[in-house]
Amino acid sequence: MSNVTTVYQVTGMSCGHCEGAVTEEISGIEGVLSVEAAADTGTVTVTSASPLDEGAVRAAVDEAGYELAGRL
Repeated sequence: MSNVTTVYQVTGMSCGHCEGAVTEEISGIEGVLSVEAAADTGTVTVTSASPLDEGAVRAAVDEAGYELAGRL
């Protein structure tokens, strides 16, 4: 089975610290292989071994202090 890449829209990120906080929280979700957050576009690209539960991603983004606006 191949890896799954999903792009999420996250509101509130404005700097490298924001990117780091979101990356750290999403990286803690089981099955996540890599996370690339981009404050300039408000996107987070997540590669995982299998499709992620959006509720888990939303909870991780909330924990970092930001809001998951949805998938792109």
